[in-house]
Amino acid sequence: MIDGWRPKAVALDIDGTLIDHDERISSAVIDAVRRAAGQVPIILATGRAYQTTKPVAELLGLRDGLVVASNGARTVRYPSGEVVDERTFDPSTVIASVREHAPNARMAVEEHGEGRHGYRVTAPFPDGDLGTGAAIRVVSDAELAPEPVTRLIIRDPEASEADFVDLAGRLGLHGVSYFVGWTAWLDIAPEGVDKSTGLKVALAQYDLDPADLLAIGDGRNDIEMLVYAGLGISMGSAPDEVKVAADEVTKSVQDDGVAAVLNRWF
Repeated sequence: MIDGWRPKAVALDIDGTLIDHDERISSAVIDAVRRAAGQVPIILATGRAYQTTKPVAELLGLRDGLVVASNGARTVRYPSGEVVDERTFDPSTVIASVREHAPNARMAVEEHGEGRHGYRVTAPFPDGDLGTGAAIRVVSDAELAPEPVTRLIIRDPEASEADFVDLAGRLGLHGVSYFVGWTAWLDIAPEGVDKSTGLKVALAQYDLDPADLLAIGDGRNDIEMLVYAGLGISMGSAPDEVKVAADEVTKSVQDDGVAAVLNRWF
């Protein structure tokens, strides 16, 4: 970075970055984020739906601002829930391909609007996978996506992360973007949409440039965000391909890596 560079906005992934896999967030990280939020915009950039992101923003004490949810497919004002930008796609072809190549996989899509905020699923997901407090409806494959969606989630608790890297290759995914999670989890997004998509929208609201942005993340779905930001920092527990894409690597979430980064400037 240029000597004297200082972030004018911060983008933070949630799971594996702010919060560990036991759904815990340390007081050191909360304090560091609150201190930074008193000086620059903090943008939560996550694969989570907005409804399961909002409680994290509340816990962190964030002020009015923007949240990039659903891996960049939705940019939402916090705390009002006003949708600033939304990208959708028709997942019917992908759903059919999943049934062919992974017949036991569970699938989910987000529900928005008309009083519904939660997920439609083809079978129940493991506890906590879709966040806490989200409404869940079990439906048939045919009922899963009667209209375009922001993302399609594929999950198989019996499979491994490596199995899902292989599955992504076998699905023949065209016209969509996809991200393999830290476990047997696959997120399908509209073509060309990733967290940087939502961050472009958010930064425009603040009249800031990508060079002004500090981004911290740990997953494959964070790679584009880390490359897009003026300074992209990977968590220490991230896969190697994420670390390679980042400008720097910090400590793991268990060692309060986010606090170590933010405390440099704030």
